[in-house]
Amino acid sequence: MKKSRFSVLFGTVLMTAAITAACGESSDGGTADTGEGSGGGESASQDLSLLTGGTGGTYYPLGGQMANIISDQTDANITPQTSGASAENMETLRAGEAELAFSQTDIAAYAIEGKEMFEGDPIDNVQAIASLYPETVQLVTTAKSGIQSVEDLKGKTVSVGAPGSGAYINAMQVLEIHGMSDKDIKAQNLSFDESTDGIQSGNIDAAFITAGTPTGAVEALSAQNDVVIIPIAEDKIQELVEKYPYYAEDAVPSGTYKIKEDVKTVAVKAMLVASKDVDEDLVYEMTKALYENTDQITHAKGEFITPETALEGLGDMELHPGAAKYFEEAGVSQ
Repeated sequence: MKKSRFSVLFGTVLMTAAITAACGESSDGGTADTGEGSGGGESASQDLSLLTGGTGGTYYPLGGQMANIISDQTDANITPQTSGASAENMETLRAGEAELAFSQTDIAAYAIEGKEMFEGDPIDNVQAIASLYPETVQLVTTAKSGIQSVEDLKGKTVSVGAPGSGAYINAMQVLEIHGMSDKDIKAQNLSFDESTDGIQSGNIDAAFITAGTPTGAVEALSAQNDVVIIPIAEDKIQELVEKYPYYAEDAVPSGTYKIKEDVKTVAVKAMLVASKDVDEDLVYEMTKALYENTDQITHAKGEFITPETALEGLGDMELHPGAAKYFEEAGVSQ
């Protein structure tokens, strides 16, 4: 009988010890390290989506490099995603289906103000992180098309950009300044890759492409064709800038796509935006990581990404508090 009682008591002790160990209690009464938050209390990484654009533009490859820098330097794990670009990106942020995005400054402003494609339905949950680089409005064709001016587009089959893209709005405004509309052309709503493929195959005559130069899709076209960038006349540039102040005079430099001379046109700015819900401290760390490691950006547009120009072209758009904190420390103001 005594032996039986001892066995029961010993079994109870063993069971108690096993339960204690499973609950993570250490021998000194503290809590054992479960392996989470390794590194002495570091916070777990936060998964965030970065909406870019199509693979043939600038947003996607540049976004991949920026995502790598931020992921390496902070607790954020950034995943770039292809998209229909600016307007679609703003709508996706509105819906809470992503946290970060590229946008043209003009499209972001329209979204906040409830204008153009956002008419009467402004977006109020998105803030600016920074403007990045000029996005050049490129009217692309080839020598065999015979197109030499914007006016020559009349009656031609022209890609005016994917639905919901900034390129579409730019195309409509350039046509407007020239006394034209999409009714004067055979308009096609195509992505950058689809546009240049269409020019290559002869299915379309020209395409409006708003992106940082050199643009991947246009470079691919220039490998087999004599690419022509149609200029915008100086007086039309001034009219465009006066009516739509988000534009600035720009040029596609000679040598780009093998062109022999600079071509005058206009540009808006690419920018990085974030949902208001993204943590202030995390946005501060991401902004700091990006601007203190721009030497790791190998894309041609990396040279434009500097703290000194980060607040240019933002207009009245509100800065995310985390970004504002970084630029204040860096001595940069609007």
